[in-house]
Amino acid sequence: MKRIGLDATDIRILCAVQQYGQLSKTKLAEIANISATPCWARLDRLKVAGLIRGYHGDIAIDRICAITQVTVTVSLTHHRKADFDRFEAFVIGRDEITECIATGGGMDYVLKAVSSSLTSFQALMQAMLDADLGVDRYMTYIATRIVKAGRPNLAKLAAKDVS
Repeated sequence: MKRIGLDATDIRILCAVQQYGQLSKTKLAEIANISATPCWARLDRLKVAGLIRGYHGDIAIDRICAITQVTVTVSLTHHRKADFDRFEAFVIGRDEITECIATGGGMDYVLKAVSSSLTSFQALMQAMLDADLGVDRYMTYIATRIVKAGRPNLAKLAAKDVS
């Protein structure tokens, strides 16, 4: 994927959006240390370039309802494109699966699932097996508590790439 040339001001804007979500034109310009009109123009350019995928709230779901969080590793029997496509289509269609990454090595996928109960999670896994997706094996790991959840330090990661 082609990288987009960013300078330190662009990184400050992206960091502010990552940390605070949508901000007023004035507040974002203040954080980025430039005037409002060029700041907004830069923000629009970053959006058009696809660097800002959306704005989200960090909701404390466990304070609203009971949930069961599970990490699942999955290995498929066959490794053809059609097998991966079929499995990924299933994953994309399930609201309970909140994250899925394809991996190299011993497992093909790592999933994160959030369900209302262990029983509903088991129903998800049964649906996955019933869908005949070519799952060779899977392992489940019940989350007992979240120790850390966050976003990467964009400024630190991009420091080497920014001129």
